[in-house]
Amino acid sequence: MTPKTTAREVVAGPAGALEVVINTPPQSPVGIALVAHPHPQQGGTLDNKVVQTLAKTFFALGYASVRFNFRGVGASAGAFDDGEGETEDALAALAHARLRFGESLPVALAGFSFGSFVQTRVAKRISAERLVLVGPAVKRFAVEAVPADTIVIHGEEDDVVLLANVFAWARPQELPIVVFPGCGHFFHGRLSQLQRMVTTLWHRRPGVMPGA
Repeated sequence: MTPKTTAREVVAGPAGALEVVINTPPQSPVGIALVAHPHPQQGGTLDNKVVQTLAKTFFALGYASVRFNFRGVGASAGAFDDGEGETEDALAALAHARLRFGESLPVALAGFSFGSFVQTRVAKRISAERLVLVGPAVKRFAVEAVPADTIVIHGEEDDVVLLANVFAWARPQELPIVVFPGCGHFFHGRLSQLQRMVTTLWHRRPGVMPGA
């Protein structure tokens, strides 16, 4: 992603102004990737390093990457709404992207921490191609059950969202979790590895053997 491929704008959102950043690939996008940031009251913004990494990953995969600031963050109007209003913010950012790129493109949903929680709610409202959840804030929020092909990545040493809690959320769903050994919540020093892992897993689907 470069400044030439990046557009930062303020659009109409459900709480007023909604700040959105779109990275458009040089070729026609193969889909829209909506990326949601961590908790607004704990410093989360669309410029978070994990969020930027997810946007870069999908951009490299040929998607139009769409990040946005939840209400009350940056240039976005409003106040924190415990996930309810933030879900509407996400849907508004997606609607804006669909106006630009078309309604027919598949939509990938990606989120980090609180953003993962919001994306599980968005997934109940739209037909998503697939989800990528990094450091999902389970137990702290009522994270929804997700489709079986959802990519979930977590740090072994995460002290914000304990790995044991992620396993407890995933276990009833028989949902695999990718664990980064020795890694904390913010994936410091592991962002390149995170990008490679998401890229690799995106090309795979559960039950599909390589070369099949």
